[in-house]
Amino acid sequence: MCVYVVSSVSVQVICDSNLQIINCIAKWPGSVHDARILRESALFADFEGYNKPPSGYFLGDSGYMLREWLMTPVINPQGQQETAYNAAHCGTRCTIERCIGVLKRRWHCLHTELRVAPAKACKIICACMILHNRAIQLRHPVPEDLQPFDDQPDLLTTEDASQPTERARVAAAKLARQHLIQQFF
Repeated sequence: MCVYVVSSVSVQVICDSNLQIINCIAKWPGSVHDARILRESALFADFEGYNKPPSGYFLGDSGYMLREWLMTPVINPQGQQETAYNAAHCGTRCTIERCIGVLKRRWHCLHTELRVAPAKACKIICACMILHNRAIQLRHPVPEDLQPFDDQPDLLTTEDASQPTERARVAAAKLARQHLIQQFF
């Protein structure tokens, strides 16, 4: 899961290991925080509504909130297990960075400024995502990767963290992440 900006539009993208896009949200101004885009999505509402987390996890950078179904890096790793977890998290999350690089290489309009109205830019971005998935299904060659983007750590705002429900969700997510670390690292 990653957010990147194209022509002043923030685009949240989720892909699988084959670089196929499984979720895309392109409707927010470029200044919107990653966590807000997710929090206002149908995906978030679906996963927050479950009584038990889904099998498997989404991976997000530190700009996202930690949840039982959304794993983020450990901010200050303590010990070898947490360091190994962060390395595996980073290595696996590179898939979305690679996907975005392929998108920008395949559809050059995503690499430069779109000189259209924001609503039209969102439609162009979504069309490129659909065509990207079709190209993968048809096994078109993948263009050479661009360099991965730098992660810009953004933490929860004080306002988010002060809400009791949010603190409880983060605490449960920290336990889930710690269990994952202990089990596999």
